[in-house]
Order: sequence, then C-alpha cells, then structure tokens
Amino acid sequence: MNILMLLVWILILFAVVMLHVAYATYFERKIIGHMQVRLGPMRVGWHGLLQPIADGIKSFFKEDIIPENADKPTFLAAPIICLTAMMTSLAVLPFAKGWVLADIDIGLLFIFAMSSLASYGVVLAGWASNSKYSFLGGLRSMAQVISYEISMGLSLVGVMLMAGSLNLTKIVEAQGDSWLGMYLMPQCIGFFVFFISMLAETNRVPFDLPEAETELVSGYCTEYSGMRYAIFFMAEYIGMMVMASISTVCFLGGWNGPFAVPFFPPLWFVLKVYLFMFLFIWIRATLPRYRYDQLMDLGWKLLIPLALVNIVLTACFRAILV
Repeated sequence: MNILMLLVWILILFAVVMLHVAYATYFERKIIGHMQVRLGPMRVGWHGLLQPIADGIKSFFKEDIIPENADKPTFLAAPIICLTAMMTSLAVLPFAKGWVLADIDIGLLFIFAMSSLASYGVVLAGWASNSKYSFLGGLRSMAQVISYEISMGLSLVGVMLMAGSLNLTKIVEAQGDSWLGMYLMPQCIGFFVFFISMLAETNRVPFDLPEAETELVSGYCTEYSGMRYAIFFMAEYIGMMVMASISTVCFLGGWNGPFAVPFFPPLWFVLKVYLFMFLFIWIRATLPRYRYDQLMDLGWKLLIPLALVNIVLTACFRAILV
C-alpha cells in the first residue's frame, strides 16, 4: 500500500510540475512582452492562455529528424538524461512539513549530483549530433557547468555550517518560523554567489552561452527537432524550479511565512519560488549576454574567492558563538 501511495504522489508531482513548465513558458513570454511594451501570445485562447497547449501539440506531432551520421543511441538518450536528472531532483525538495517524497539526510548533495548528471546529457547531445555547432555548444556547457558548480557548492557550505545538516527539511527548521531567522542576511555573501551561479547553472541570460543562438545556431540542440528539442527546454525550466526551490529552502526559510495556511501548507514556499522565477525572467528581459572570457573570469576570479571568504567568516562566527 505504501508503494502504491508513493506512486500516486509521484504521478501527482509529475503532473503538477509539467503543468508548471508549460505555463512558465507562457508567463515568461507575457512578462517579457509587457516589459518590452508588446502583448506577447494573444491568439490561442483568452489572452493566449492555451498557447502552451498548442505548442505542446505542435512539438508532439512535428517530424523527429535524426542526422544520418549521428550516434543514434546516444542522440536519443541525451534529452532523456537531462529531463530524468532534473525530475529526480524534485523528489528531495520539501514543499512543506512532511510534503517531501524522499526526506534523505544528504538531500542537498543529491541535488548537486543530479544537476551534474544533467550536464552530461547536454555534452552527449552535442557530441552525438556529429555537428561542429552542436559540439561547440556542448563543450561550452560543460566548461560553464563545472566552473559554476564549484562556486555554487561552496556558496552553500555556510548554510550547512549554520544548520549543521545536509537534510533540506532540517535546514528549513533550523531557520525557525520568524523572518529574522532566515539565512538571507547572515549568508548574504553566500546568497549573492549562489544566485549568480544558479543563473549560469540553468543556462539563463546573461549566461546562456551553451545555446547562444546568434553565434552557434542553437548550440548543443541544433540538430534536434520536435519533441526531443522540447524536452531540453522542459529540463531547463524544471532546473529553474529546482534552483529556485534550493534558494527558498536555504536562504528564505522554506515553507515558513508570516502566518500558517492550514488548507495549503506549501503556499509560502510556492510564492517564494515564483518570486525567483520572476527574477529569472526579469533578468532575461534586461541584461545582454556575457562574453565567454567574462563568464569564466566571473566564476573563477570573483565568485569562488567570495564563496571561500564566506566559508571562513561563517566558520569563525560559528566557533565564537559555540
């Protein structure tokens, strides 16, 4: 019976996340449209509300083209690796007290492992396509992910030191019910490093170099079409949700808010996640893309040293207080 209930919760989570991904694309197009003084999608449904459904149907029935000289098994597996890794990360996210599929003690480490695994899908897509454009996009992605995963991991060491755990539920509980207990202020350096790193980790503007349409056609997924092309972007939006959730858990107190909401305990968690999603979109509408040398300089010369300074300061204050 427990296995049956777990499968039901997995299916519910999958359905909710897929619906979120579909309408995250809609809201992104609408928000950027209004920021740029235009309307965005308007034709399919009222104010374009059915546009994500139309896009999904179009992608599903579009011809699936595989290059003649591609490594077919790897070419077919690459988008699945990206999507599966990102979906698996959702299993350890605590949306509210007790609202988590797998409350494991190494939840934070598990998410980093899945995030690293997703980058393999991008590199394999570039290599298996047998295209120089795709291959360059894959190489860019691997260099970027490795660089910024280091700074991202180091930025959360301060949170681990303060909470004394890698369990995401315990990290939320360590921050208490008060807004004053959130780690946002005592870990402001770590939050700054994490926020910049998560933009690079999810290949979002101003760090969307693996795709870089103006330079590499469409980067690592140039040779993909139809639903396989769409799967890469499904994985990207799920990755945005996962990173926004980690930010919420580690810096904004997770599901805690000014008052409890008995009928929907994850309300504050969801609102905080959507705040970060809005920031993703706002930045995309505002900033130009970095050059590749600027991207590497920012990661290695600024963010990693800042993250190390934050670890030393946190450890010193922790030692003094204890």
